[in-house]
Amino acid sequence: MRVEAVLFDLFDTLVLIDSGNDSEDVYYGPCLKRMHEFIVKNGIEVSFEDLKRVYFQVRDRLYSETQKTLEEPHFNVRVSRILQELGYKFNVSNPIVTGATNAFAEEFMRYVHLDKNALDVLRKLHGRYKLGIVSNFGIPESVWKLLDKFGLKKFFDVILISGEVNRRKPSQEIFDMALKALDVPASEALFVGDTPSLDVKGPQNAGIRAILIERKPIETTSDAKPDAIIRSLKELPEILEDF
Repeated sequence: MRVEAVLFDLFDTLVLIDSGNDSEDVYYGPCLKRMHEFIVKNGIEVSFEDLKRVYFQVRDRLYSETQKTLEEPHFNVRVSRILQELGYKFNVSNPIVTGATNAFAEEFMRYVHLDKNALDVLRKLHGRYKLGIVSNFGIPESVWKLLDKFGLKKFFDVILISGEVNRRKPSQEIFDMALKALDVPASEALFVGDTPSLDVKGPQNAGIRAILIERKPIETTSDAKPDAIIRSLKELPEILEDF
């Protein structure tokens, strides 16, 4: 059946996060330091080590709580809970909470750059297919800023960010939202992403075929079987002809 729509993951698919052996090792420290500097300037008395410890405890607890529903609360929820653990009863809309989120996000964006083939590939696909993005990220404002920065937004008919719709991949719901917005049946869509457990199993569970861009060795624990594998975005236009 002819492909009518191509959906993309964002991070490490269209844009790349600077990384060593683990991308989180590269950006998490500086991002948390920026957050720490902001909250200390705003009267929160906590050491960086205590903030870092509580941050990961809260993050992991939130993921555990939402493991079944695959909800994706906005990052402000994470920050609010961290500050509450530290004894500061701030809700998600408190300026210190939103400011701390922004401090983290602004630092994170410094570690993101555009894939060298992304613009050329999107130009080739735009107009031939309906295009969309389905991205997991708890700070949707950062995604919109990055799309503007790299000139990507104009190519897409739908952009869904987990922190904005409160569902994250591999939830079938977020893929169904994209299909509904594009008015395309699952059988006529393809998804392109880099993480088998999210970007292969997720779309396939929604009836969408999946192309894995192999940025790193495939997860040995994953039983996901992509419909095709590419190692560079520049391979995508040609391989789409085979579907």
